[in-house]
Amino acid sequence: SLFDSPVERYLKARQSVQHFAVTQLGKCCSDTQNNLPRYVVHSYNFFLFPLTWGVTDVEFTLSASSIQFLSHYGFDYNKFLKDGIPYMNEVQEKILSQHLLAGSWKVSSALDRDVMKKAIDQVTCWIAAAEEEETMTLQDLSGYQMFEVQLVLRQALQNVWTQPLGDKKVMVKKVSPQHRRLLENSPDDYCQKELILLSARGFTNLFQTLVKAKKPLVGHNMLMDLMHLHDKFYKPLPESYEEFKRNIHNLFPVLIDTKTVTKSIWKKCQFPRVSNLLEVYAVLCSSSLNPKDPTCPVIALASDCSRYAEKKCPHEAGYDAFLCGSVLLKSAHLLLCRFTDDAVEADPSFSQYLTVLAEYLNKVNFIRGGVSSINFAGEDVPCQHPPVLVVQVRGWPGLNERQIYQEFKALCRFDVRRLSKNQFILLSNKFKHVRLVLRDYKDHPRLRVSVYHHWRHSPRVNCLLQVSGIVALWSLLAFVLGGAPCCSF
Repeated sequence: SLFDSPVERYLKARQSVQHFAVTQLGKCCSDTQNNLPRYVVHSYNFFLFPLTWGVTDVEFTLSASSIQFLSHYGFDYNKFLKDGIPYMNEVQEKILSQHLLAGSWKVSSALDRDVMKKAIDQVTCWIAAAEEEETMTLQDLSGYQMFEVQLVLRQALQNVWTQPLGDKKVMVKKVSPQHRRLLENSPDDYCQKELILLSARGFTNLFQTLVKAKKPLVGHNMLMDLMHLHDKFYKPLPESYEEFKRNIHNLFPVLIDTKTVTKSIWKKCQFPRVSNLLEVYAVLCSSSLNPKDPTCPVIALASDCSRYAEKKCPHEAGYDAFLCGSVLLKSAHLLLCRFTDDAVEADPSFSQYLTVLAEYLNKVNFIRGGVSSINFAGEDVPCQHPPVLVVQVRGWPGLNERQIYQEFKALCRFDVRRLSKNQFILLSNKFKHVRLVLRDYKDHPRLRVSVYHHWRHSPRVNCLLQVSGIVALWSLLAFVLGGAPCCSF
């Protein structure tokens, strides 16, 4: 809603982020080649799936429309469900660490419980007749079942030791208690707490590497992306909007939202208003907007990312990351060429691009709301909306916000909010819509439309004036009665 403040929008989005999982994440990094304006791009596509072992078992929501959308664009649900990389935030890691230290291991997955039961049955049948130092092999263990089987067997049986053999196999050896204690203190133990946590963190390890690198983080319309990064890989989203902003700024001191940049280009250049990232990329690559320029950066995909050079893969995270980085470089070059006084050098550096982008840094696009962008490095600057309109309803009882919206929908788009029993306020992001409604509803028999003025239309102000009037009237009456002469008989 255009009425949303950043705080209101954050609280709405926070509820959504907490209920949904991240299924795919794209990362694209590039470097210049031989000090030329040529960027060699390495684009990666990660399928993610919440951690399902130990005490952690995450519940998340599936949206039917999102599933349909992703299926249309070829999303591989088998890869997401079967091979998704685990991840967890700091709170989940702390809980897992405490359980590992306490030895209170628990298998949450029903599938893993079946695998565990089979493994325990095999080992208990074998160990009764086995000699010390004799071994057996458990097979067909996948993913974290390799850890779980070892932890559970070691906890249940004091005279066994386990060791992974690779290829979904675990070796089980019968040992004496003394030998077992020596093995537990060995640095070569694959079930050390640190190694288990490293594996359980999964993609979070890469997230932490990106945080330490302190490189500029680039996204397109990236508010929800930042909220998911915070919630899934750092900490659960705080209730405080300002705390969320501070945390993100500490994690990533330089943010660049290409949506914010391209919105500015719409106004400064002859730039068509396109709706999605792929269309923005196509326009910036077009010869009409960006004629052949020897100083323009050349963007080439690395040899191991050739699939994206041969085929468009919109809404695949790795491909979208490539588009996003390309849009950034091309937008920055366009701004550098058109809005700098000096001639552009033959090979502009990335630091020059950052300089020309300075006014957009840390400003993340805010879709249809009370501000144009969220400033992660300071205070948010309010939008310059067209005037707010107030609709006075006469002779039309029971009218609600939906009906008011439908009334104006045929003419133009407004967001509607009830002001009082028979008053509604309308908010648009286009001045021409305001002028159109004021003109066409000038003589409407039931709806009187005018520009909203706080001191005239606010219910609180009206209530205050009414109370003040009553108080003043009673004060005057008391003064008159109190000052009248007394009569004596």
